This record gives sequence, C-alpha cells and structure tokens, in this order.
Amino acid sequence: MNDYMQMRLDVEPCSEVATDVLAAMLGEIGYESFVPDENGVTAFVPQGVYDEAQLDRVLAGFPLEGVKVAWQAVFVQGQDWNEEWEKNYFKPIVVGDECVIHSTFHKEVPQARYDVLIDPKMAFGTGHHETTTLMLQAILAADFTGRSVLDMGCGTAVLAILAGMKGASPVVAVDIDEFATENAVENVRLNHLPEIEVRLGGVEVLKQESFDFVFANINRNILLADMHAYADRMKSGSRLFMSGFYVDDIPSIRAEAERLGLRFAGYAEKNRWARVECVKD
Repeated sequence: MNDYMQMRLDVEPCSEVATDVLAAMLGEIGYESFVPDENGVTAFVPQGVYDEAQLDRVLAGFPLEGVKVAWQAVFVQGQDWNEEWEKNYFKPIVVGDECVIHSTFHKEVPQARYDVLIDPKMAFGTGHHETTTLMLQAILAADFTGRSVLDMGCGTAVLAILAGMKGASPVVAVDIDEFATENAVENVRLNHLPEIEVRLGGVEVLKQESFDFVFANINRNILLADMHAYADRMKSGSRLFMSGFYVDDIPSIRAEAERLGLRFAGYAEKNRWARVECVKD
C-alpha cells in the first residue's frame, strides 16, 4: 500500500531555521518529503507509521523558544504520485552545472552532462533538499570509474544512479522502506543502469563485501547506530560521505567515526545542513 497522511504544519513565527528543525525532528519518526513554504511545512508520512501521540510528543519538545506549531492531518489514498509531484512539488533541478535531475513528465528540461531521470512518487531524494544536493555535489567532484559504491537509505536511488553514470560498478542501493525500493528499481530501469542492485532492508542486508565509496543520507541517530557497519564494508582508501543532519551534529558524527578508526576528512554545509567525509586509511 502507498497510502499516506498529508500533514500540514503551520509554524509561528515561521523561519527557515524553524522549518528545517521541524523537518529534521519529523524525519526521525518516519516523516518524508518535506515541502517548506512561508507559513510552515507540508510533510507526508506513511499511513502505517502515523502516530498522533508520537507527533504530539515531538512537537512538545520543539527546541526553538517562542515558536508554536499547529497541525492538521489528511488521509491521502494511494494514487498516482507522479501526477501529484508534477502538479505541486518536483521541478527540474541543475546541480553543479553538470547534472540535471528531472522526471519523465517534465516537458522543458535544461541540458547537462549527466541527465538523471527520477519519477519520485513518495520516495525521498530529488535533489531539492540540501542534504541530497550536498551528496550529489560530492559525487560530481569524485572519480568513480571502476569504483564500487554503497548507497544507504537510497530513497529514489538518485545518488546511486549518478554514481553509476560516472562509471561506478558495482553499485548497491539499500532502503528500509519497501515502497522506496520499488521506486528505486523503477528509476534504475529508467536510467538503463543494470549494474545497480537495489536491496530492501537496513545494514542486515549487507553481505561480506567492501566498497570504495559509501553514501549514507539518513539521519543522525541511524548514522550513529549503523556507522560501524559502514566502516566494516570499507577498505584502505575507501571514502564515507554522510548527510541528513545539521552542522551542530558534526562533533558527535565525527567522534563516532574516529572511534571506529576512520579519519575525519572535512565537511560541507548548506543552510545549516551538513555533509561530512571520512576516510579509512
């Protein structure tokens, strides 16, 4: 089933910082596809994940003083999500002047060296969110010819697809959400990249294998819990890129990486969202 709850969250006073913090908090309890605007955020959560009491607890702990959040929930029956994204959310985006991300329903598409087709449905990752953009920029800056790649929390598989276009092989894309993996398979097929293998699950579906690059765009808590599994799949010279958290979270991410024997190699940020790079020497 792809039934969802559409959540309208009005923020007063509204600011980019407030909507970013709200999206991050909701992301940790299973909310997806955040669309901020001048009055708040529209978010979607799978109907089976929706928990009103849990939502109230999260909002009660909102950390910004003086900010109030009012919400309304509307059930959205499974439907043609491409049509919904076309009408409301997903527009073509160019990343780094080299990569354009668009869908099959877009009529006017900018030209770029890497043309990535994504029919997102409700899976996260179209390039519009800062964390996805930061990861795409890292991929554009690296050489992937003949390199192996692991994309954890792949969503639409946009990161895996761009890496595959840049010569990565093999590529493994993993997501814990069944609908996301179905969407990832569709997007891999759209881009004619059969070397990308999509797996349903978390770190438990990883085999005794190693990768030259590991990408994990999830959230801080999952990264901290699963980083040991990423490190175990890295060899000398492998690079780990992580995003899905704020600049303020970098110290805890770095501390765990160094505890696991990884070298912190730097970070990038966009609107307070962060991407860190670690290397296994």
